[in-house]
Amino acid sequence: MRISRRDLVKMGIAAGTTISTVFPSVLRAQPAPTTAQTVRMARYGVDSFDSMVSTAQSTGNHGLAIYDTLFALDSKLMPQPQMVEKWGVSDDKRIYTFELRDGLGWHDGTPVTAADCVASIRRWSQVAPGGKLITERAKDISALNDKTFVISLREPLGLLTEILASTATPVLCVMREKDASLAATEQVTANIGSGPFKFNQALAKPGASFTYDRNEHYVPRQEPPDGFAGGKVVKVERVIWDFIEDQQTAFAALQAGEIDFIELPAADLYPLFKSDPALELQVLNKGGDIYFMRMNCLKKPFDNVKARQAVLHLIDQEAVMRTSFPPELIRPIISFFGNDTPYASNDNTGWYKKGGNPERAKQLLSEAGYSGEALVILQHANWREANTMEQFLADTLKKIGVNAELVPSDQAAFVARRKSRDWDIFMGSETDYDRSTPISNSTLSASGEQGWWGWPKSDEYEALRAKWAEVETLEERQALAREMQRIQWDIAGTVLLGSAVSPIARSKTLVDLIEMPSLIPMWNMRKVPA
Repeated sequence: MRISRRDLVKMGIAAGTTISTVFPSVLRAQPAPTTAQTVRMARYGVDSFDSMVSTAQSTGNHGLAIYDTLFALDSKLMPQPQMVEKWGVSDDKRIYTFELRDGLGWHDGTPVTAADCVASIRRWSQVAPGGKLITERAKDISALNDKTFVISLREPLGLLTEILASTATPVLCVMREKDASLAATEQVTANIGSGPFKFNQALAKPGASFTYDRNEHYVPRQEPPDGFAGGKVVKVERVIWDFIEDQQTAFAALQAGEIDFIELPAADLYPLFKSDPALELQVLNKGGDIYFMRMNCLKKPFDNVKARQAVLHLIDQEAVMRTSFPPELIRPIISFFGNDTPYASNDNTGWYKKGGNPERAKQLLSEAGYSGEALVILQHANWREANTMEQFLADTLKKIGVNAELVPSDQAAFVARRKSRDWDIFMGSETDYDRSTPISNSTLSASGEQGWWGWPKSDEYEALRAKWAEVETLEERQALAREMQRIQWDIAGTVLLGSAVSPIARSKTLVDLIEMPSLIPMWNMRKVPA
């Protein structure tokens, strides 16, 4: 008889035992982190170190550790100066002047200069939608001296500091000029930043673990920490990211004190975490994550809008999300701009039906001329929630006559296949907050082959998105969002699968983690006695 993971967990609970008695931890051969100055975190692997060009959250977290940013979002999601000491704008709102604060230095011992910031903005702007908007409107971005640079605009851009502070990946992490001078198509691999942590290259074990050491020369701001803003005070000496794919192994390691943190614990293990008085489940991203799928709009059948609309009508969001999350942590999402953002609305959401609408989906698919060709669904081999949802999606598509073919891939193969454009469907996720930032977030664009994976195109939508930076009031942006949502649900470039809140798991000896959407900073956290 084959025993599933879920059955084994239930047996463990029934017997009053722990998973660690069944699954010896692969970490047992390694020294346990006995010092209060070392934190071990079970996290997802980093496939790219280049936080300026990668949209992966793991890369964003890596960048947040070793680099610094010009501005940062506080706990109210408002931009605050970070590397910048003071800044000003001319009366006509077209010339912004920024002066760097004292004490900024690279991990190689050289000082941070305004020229580094200018080169970083220019490189990041080749990829990030917000950066592209800045360069489109800029007359000049240049250094006045070692500590001061200016951005001169052809027309006002009231959202400039908000764009510079955005944590929607790729993040504007300031790099050395010689690294930022590389084309965006060429990966930066030096890992030399000016941030609160140093990347320990000597201890790097790709595929197994990465080590980050406290930057003893980092000078934090004097303000208290506030979201991603304020003083980035590091209260431990070392943080190790362990890449542990097996969830029972990760749980056993956390329970045994061999690690201190699990980034995304399996939902079916929640009862075990809750039953252990030494462990805690904590929600850092209160708004939750939005799960979505993208279709390749450059290939048949999804080059036909009716085929994309068919999938939009087909999805039973509750059924999809319950494959990976308990019902109390999920909810449907019908607004293109998230559930809890100021721009969420019900405009043009007639496609949504509880339980989905397979009959309407069949009709639209037939009208699109679909003739049974195989459709490739890229399946995440190492992301269990997505893997389960992708299996469910494939089965759902097959029920309406789609020849759906799952192609399991590890992250590197997934990225390579997606770049090749030889696919039809893939799945992703982002925070609810990310869907409130159409200027900075690549997934909210519709610029065709110049845009994000899937390449939906609508000139009308892009014209409205460009206006987002021009309007000044919340009410004006809400009106734009309603029009943009109307277009998005007509072109069906993105299909939403649902929303879920995902807690992290930690030892109760690891405290003071910063609760913010999108990324997980490592400063401020500390270890306390048991």
